[in-house]
Amino acid sequence: MLSVLADRTYRHLFLAQVVALLGTGLAGIALGLLAYDLSGERAGLVLGTVFTIKMVAYVGIAPISGAFANRWPRRRMLVSLDLIRAAVALCLPFVSEVWQVYVLIFVLQSASAAFTPTFQATIPDILPEEERYTRALSLSRLAYDLENIISPTLAAVLLVFVSYQALFFGTVIGFVGSALLVVSVLLPSPQETARRGIYDRTTRGLRIYLATPRLRGLLSLNLAAAAAGAMVLVNTVVLVRSDLGLGETQVAITLGAFGGGSMLAALLLPRLLDNRPDRPVMILGAVVLVVTLLGLAALTVINGVEWYPLLAGWFVIGLGYSTVLTPSGRLLKRSAHAEDRPAVYAAQFALSHACWLVAYPLAGWLITEFGPATALAALALLAAAGMAGGMILWSRTDDEALEHTHDDLPADHPHMQDGRSHSHPIVIDDYHPHWPRLNEPENHYG
Repeated sequence: MLSVLADRTYRHLFLAQVVALLGTGLAGIALGLLAYDLSGERAGLVLGTVFTIKMVAYVGIAPISGAFANRWPRRRMLVSLDLIRAAVALCLPFVSEVWQVYVLIFVLQSASAAFTPTFQATIPDILPEEERYTRALSLSRLAYDLENIISPTLAAVLLVFVSYQALFFGTVIGFVGSALLVVSVLLPSPQETARRGIYDRTTRGLRIYLATPRLRGLLSLNLAAAAAGAMVLVNTVVLVRSDLGLGETQVAITLGAFGGGSMLAALLLPRLLDNRPDRPVMILGAVVLVVTLLGLAALTVINGVEWYPLLAGWFVIGLGYSTVLTPSGRLLKRSAHAEDRPAVYAAQFALSHACWLVAYPLAGWLITEFGPATALAALALLAAAGMAGGMILWSRTDDEALEHTHDDLPADHPHMQDGRSHSHPIVIDDYHPHWPRLNEPENHYG
C-alpha cells in the first residue's frame, strides 16, 4: 500500500491531507470548548447548529464549486482555499458571540466543500492506474481513522500546557502546512472541452451522477453507511455514559473500536479489490452493517446494553462502513472523463452529506424518544433500504460494453469510427447524456 508514496506529487498531497486533518481535528475539540464558554449548558444546541451549518454548506456549496473547478488552475484554487480556511481559523479564538461562530463556520465549511472534492478529483489524474489509485483510497481512509485517534490525544497533551484557544492556532498551522505542500508540486488541471453556461456547469456533476446506474447505487449505499455511522457517532456517548454508566475513557475506547474496524478494512481492501469487482464487495459491507445493527438490537432487547457486545458490534460496523465507502473513488473515477471529475466528485460530496443530514438528527431523536433497541432496529431498516437500493440500482453488468446507436451524429464524426451502432463501456458525456438501453438511439447535448 505504501508504494504509492514513492510518487512525489501524491506523497505531498497525502501529507497535505494529513496535516489538514490534524488541524481540523484540533478545531473540532476547541469548538466544543468554545461553545461551552459562550453558552454554558446550551453548548449542545450551539454545536448541533454548527454541525447543521456544516452539512448545509457541504450540500449547497460543493456542486457550485465543482462547476468552476476547471475554470482556474487546480493548484492555485486549492492553495487559496487552504489559506481562506487558515484565515477563518485564525479568527475563531477571538470571537465573543455565538452568531460570530456560526458565520465563521459557514465560511470555513464552504471553503472545505470546495477544497475536498477538488482535491479528491485530482488524485486519479496523478495516479491513473486503478491498482495504485485503490491503494491511495485506502491510505486516505486510514488517514481519516488515525486522525480520530491522534487529534484527541494531541489536544489532551496540548491542553496541559495551553488554553483551548491555542488549539485553533494548531488548525491554522495545519491549513498553512497543507497549502505549502500543495504549492510545492505541479498539478494537472484538465480543461473543459466545450464552453458551458453557468446552469450547465453547476448541474453537470449532478446530472452525470444521477444518470449513471453505479453512482445511483453508490448513493443508496452511502445512505446505508450514514445510517450505521450516525448510530455510532451520535449515540456512543449516550450508550456508554447513560445506559452503561461508564466514564469518558470507555467512550473513547468504544469509538476506538469502530475506528479499529474501519482501519482493518482499509488495510485489507486493496488486495481484495485486486481480485474482485467493487459491487459485491461494497454490497457485502452494507450487509455487514444491517446484520450487525439488527443483532445488537436483538441483544439489547434480551439483555439490555452491554459493553463487550457493543465493542464487538462497533468494530464490525467499522469494517462494514469502510468496506462500503473506501472503493467509492474508483466508481467516481470510472464514471467521468477527467474534465468532469471535479463536478462529479462534488456531486458525491454533496449527496453523501445529504444522507448524513438525514441520519444524524434521526439517530439522536430515535434514541432519545424510544431508547437504544428501537434506534438500532430503525437505523438497521434504513441501512437495509440503502443496501437494497444499491443492489437494485447498480446492475451486475454496469461496467460492460453496451450496444447503442447514435442517429444524430454525422457519419464522419470521430465517435463513429466503429459504425453508427457500436458498443463500449458507457460514461455519461455530451455524446451519451443518458444511460442507453439495448440499441436505443443516443441524442447528444451538442
